[in-house]
Amino acid sequence: MQPGRACLPFLLAACIGMPGAAALAAGPAPQASAAGFGSTAPAPAGPLVAGLPDFTRLVRRVGPSVVNIRTYTRAPDQSARQDEQTREFLRRFFGIPLPQGGNGASAQAPDEERPVGVGSGFILAANGYVLTNAHVVDGAERIVVTLTDHREFTARLVGADARTDVALLKIDAAGLPAVRIGDSARLQVGEWVVAIGSPFGLDNTVTAGIVSAKARDTGDYTPLIQTDVAVNPGNSGGPLIDMQGRVVGMNSQIYSRTGGFMGISFAVPIDQAIAVATQLKAGGHVVRGKIGVVIDGVSSQLAQALGLGSARGALVSAVQKGGAADAAGVRPGDIITAIDGHEVQRASDLPRLVGAIHPGTHVALQVFRLGRAESLQVTVGSWSDKAPVPAPGKPSAAALSPLGVGVVDLNQEQLAQLGLRGGVLVESVDAYGSAAGLRVGDVLEALNDAGLRTAADFSSRAARLPQDKAAALLVRRGESATYVLVHPRKVSE
Repeated sequence: MQPGRACLPFLLAACIGMPGAAALAAGPAPQASAAGFGSTAPAPAGPLVAGLPDFTRLVRRVGPSVVNIRTYTRAPDQSARQDEQTREFLRRFFGIPLPQGGNGASAQAPDEERPVGVGSGFILAANGYVLTNAHVVDGAERIVVTLTDHREFTARLVGADARTDVALLKIDAAGLPAVRIGDSARLQVGEWVVAIGSPFGLDNTVTAGIVSAKARDTGDYTPLIQTDVAVNPGNSGGPLIDMQGRVVGMNSQIYSRTGGFMGISFAVPIDQAIAVATQLKAGGHVVRGKIGVVIDGVSSQLAQALGLGSARGALVSAVQKGGAADAAGVRPGDIITAIDGHEVQRASDLPRLVGAIHPGTHVALQVFRLGRAESLQVTVGSWSDKAPVPAPGKPSAAALSPLGVGVVDLNQEQLAQLGLRGGVLVESVDAYGSAAGLRVGDVLEALNDAGLRTAADFSSRAARLPQDKAAALLVRRGESATYVLVHPRKVSE
């Protein structure tokens, strides 16, 4: 053979020095496995894997239940603002005049409706309830749902939950083909699954693969289903379907270094998504249990040093003053190993377990403290992710703000818990504020060089901001604080 030349399949035996065809036809002689590895037990009579599945019937059944979602906003075009800043920079420092729309883009009216994004969803009920990802509709002022029969509807946002990335929409239609709901807990690793969605806006695209892992901890509130199903931008919110045509998950994320599919995708388990959707339908928001602790993981070295045995539980690094855990006697340094009879294997398990408990419920909390286990009684508090949905035709406080946020006062108890002397709470954010990086739940401590005390103070000062200069907001988020720059916009009552 010539060096570097590949062997053809029918020359494989000669290429690797094995016996010829006659010897192969006679079959291998009975012997122990090579080097003593592997099993010498007889092989099963039938193959472990027989053939490939046919997805055609499944797609015909479920396909009509999958919808395309497009979102729009009237927020100013940020790229146009950047172009204007570039033109001003070149004019001022280099004397280079540039025509309007210097990058060749056509100028657009400030209030012209612009597309924000494309996603997917699926019909939960025949009377028009549609499930999708919260990030698909985040910041949208208008949501358009398109069915496979090309009918289009403007959807109403019933509610969204950022923690689980679940949003519930309602369209005015009846007799729609609803999906069948499966049981994500029964899903098996290695099982075939199918995704249907609108990657890159290509409606009703079907891809297939297998479940790669379950309960994958990615740092999110909910452990996710990992698959190798091809999922790309635009698939978000679409269903993950088992071989019986039942929805077992909602496609939510991809792992990518390029923005495209790299063999790893994640879906929200359908049991979690339905539980959230049920609360959204009932009240427009999700209420979760809360005990008021800051937690960390437990390493093997720490578990060994403390005598805990295996690395498990959630290490309490801080306790919220006046919170449920504080009242129950939880201390920093405790390791929470179980709550309400459910074991806490990893730190990420605790928020999910606590969140599933109805506020006001008395439960047992197992902690490991200074070498011994203790049982405490805790009354679970409430953590509401409520974000008001503006009434149709009525602009929200965020929409009327030059900075794109609506705020409310913080009471003295809240200020004390946060360790602040002043500030206002962000209650609503529109697409303009979201584009600047602001979120519901942020605390605004200062505007430019002066602290904020009340919501009225914020609104009054924001209304007087010059539009030709960026405003600096000191934003407290969790335990950290940073400045966010926002260009004030012109708003009309």
